[in-house]
Amino acid sequence: MGAFATPLSGLNAAQELLQTISNNLSNMNTAGFKDGNLTFSDVFSQANATNGSGDPMQTGFGVAESSTDSNFTEGNISSTNIQSNMALLGDGFFVTRGANGLPEYTRAGNFTNNNAGQLITPSGELLLGYGAVNGVVNATGALQPLQVGLGLTSPPVASTLIGITANLNSDTAIGGFATGSSLTVYDSLGSAHTLSVSYTKTAANTWTFAVTIPSADITGGTGATTTVGSGTLNFSSSGALASTTGVVPISIPTLADGATSPLILSGPFGTATNPTITQTASPSATSATTTDGFASGTLSSYAIQPNGTIEGTFTSGKTLALGQVAVASFANNQGLANAGSNNYQATVASGAAVIGIAGTGGRGTVVGGSVEGSNVDIATEFARLIVAQQAYGANAKSITTFNQVSQATLAMIQ
Repeated sequence: MGAFATPLSGLNAAQELLQTISNNLSNMNTAGFKDGNLTFSDVFSQANATNGSGDPMQTGFGVAESSTDSNFTEGNISSTNIQSNMALLGDGFFVTRGANGLPEYTRAGNFTNNNAGQLITPSGELLLGYGAVNGVVNATGALQPLQVGLGLTSPPVASTLIGITANLNSDTAIGGFATGSSLTVYDSLGSAHTLSVSYTKTAANTWTFAVTIPSADITGGTGATTTVGSGTLNFSSSGALASTTGVVPISIPTLADGATSPLILSGPFGTATNPTITQTASPSATSATTTDGFASGTLSSYAIQPNGTIEGTFTSGKTLALGQVAVASFANNQGLANAGSNNYQATVASGAAVIGIAGTGGRGTVVGGSVEGSNVDIATEFARLIVAQQAYGANAKSITTFNQVSQATLAMIQ
């Protein structure tokens, strides 16, 4: 009998709903998983007749699946302290590329490194972003895999500016010496050179200084050290640096290792408006030295910034951007096709991906060392599970009733 089709559609609908709920529950611990919801609509009702008021008398033909929606609300973000992990706080998706070369999109940020030092998903898709050269990110370039390992090095940076923060003891006798300063500078090859600065008091509130470098570091150097700078420091009656005379900036002549020469160094005692050396009645001491140069270094660690920039720290102490994670947004998230493995694919319904930098254009920000969890709520799913179970049982009872009626009808004609 045709009437069997109606409760059968109900059985199928209840079974589909149970499948959706069980899929949600089974993915409670899946990073970035989005809760699914199945909605239904009634099948077209045939108008068989009208009543006395002219209203149609209709009989329904069951239920059909109307849509499958994903709940894209944000899941709980938990810290993992794994530097390759990241989560999106707000709207958007990470951009990945699989073996087929096609882009896919995910909220699951439990990334790891492959043997090439690239960030990948657990299933092997490459995380894409904007590349960086010498610490400068090209946010207008093509997306590319992000490199965070395998012997990444930072280039050497020659020193151009040095600074000494020190005090010279005003009680030192004329002709006496103050404790000297020592600092390290770097040439264009990243080789380190030690500069020594000595101080001699020549008059009240007046000191001379001399800057030396080991003679072995320069071509043609003789003796143990070679003077590469000298001058006079004049202090006010309050101990502030009033003026400086002498060889400033410091010029180091031809370097023996073949680096770019001469090495010109500005400083080292600050500026006229912001001096870094004083003369007071306290022990002579150097409290700090600075330089803007660096030796070459290898990557020791990295951290993800809120805008997706991957900041790498090198053994040289230098910090450089290694790249920047790209974030995609869509006009209609519900239009995305679930590709499995926590990935989505763009469709006509979702619209094309609009890819840019985290924190711009309505995109969320990146939380480093964290992962977004599933947004499945177990209490809600159990309540839905009971309703689906009851719906299945009710439709099964309808089929049993129809069967009994059918058997009775057949018995009438026997």
